[in-house]
Amino acid sequence: MSHCRMAVPANAFLYLTEQGDVVVQGEPLVTGFEVAPQFDRTALITALRADQAGGTTFPEFVRGCWNAGIIWYDVDTTARTCTYHGANGESYTEDYPPVTLP
Repeated sequence: MSHCRMAVPANAFLYLTEQGDVVVQGEPLVTGFEVAPQFDRTALITALRADQAGGTTFPEFVRGCWNAGIIWYDVDTTARTCTYHGANGESYTEDYPPVTLP
């Protein structure tokens, strides 16, 4: 996998791989019309740190992203980044160090 995109309100992942692209559909967070929350960098970072510390489940993390105004996020495994996007062009990027498995 070189890249994946998460459509947060749809709770759907698109994984781009050399063997073909794969979609994984979870339970949508919203149905019908709903106002998108405003981008809140502080709330996003709070949700990220709670998840990184093991304090939330993945569904709780996704809900935290939505509540922080994240519409989608992109993971680039080559660049080791994850960029979170709001509805009005806002974004926040986290860089991740390489991991070496024993």
